[in-house]
Amino acid sequence: MDHNSYKTVNANNATADKQWVIVDAKDQILGRVASQIARVLRGKHKASYTPNTDMGDHVVVINAEKIRMTGKKWNDRLMFFYSGYPGGQKQVSPKLMTEKHPARLIEHSVRGMLPKNTMGRQLFRSLHVYAGTEHPHAAQQPKELKF
Repeated sequence: MDHNSYKTVNANNATADKQWVIVDAKDQILGRVASQIARVLRGKHKASYTPNTDMGDHVVVINAEKIRMTGKKWNDRLMFFYSGYPGGQKQVSPKLMTEKHPARLIEHSVRGMLPKNTMGRQLFRSLHVYAGTEHPHAAQQPKELKF
């Protein structure tokens, strides 16, 4: 047997095949759809997944204002933010966040599921969330992704 016939191929940024996908968040549960989006952003759905490379696809999320949460989480759950200054901690409920900025609820959930390092910040740039059904990424011809 030739020992050179079995080579492990590690993907890098040059060989990564990044696609565009679109996710409709209408009537989806927030945590479940956020974990699937994080999986696609990371590239774990691909056979050529490499942990130290940005292998993930660009994800366009539409209908962010129509996302669901189960139970009483709309009012009872609190999300915390910190400005970096003393006394700069703020808390907001998902209901209030959705009223002001509907896209931020999904962004906040997905960001918490990505790595907390340079790779996570780079992966987060591939997420595009829009409150309505319109988005400016039609030229990329995104494929619809169903969960």
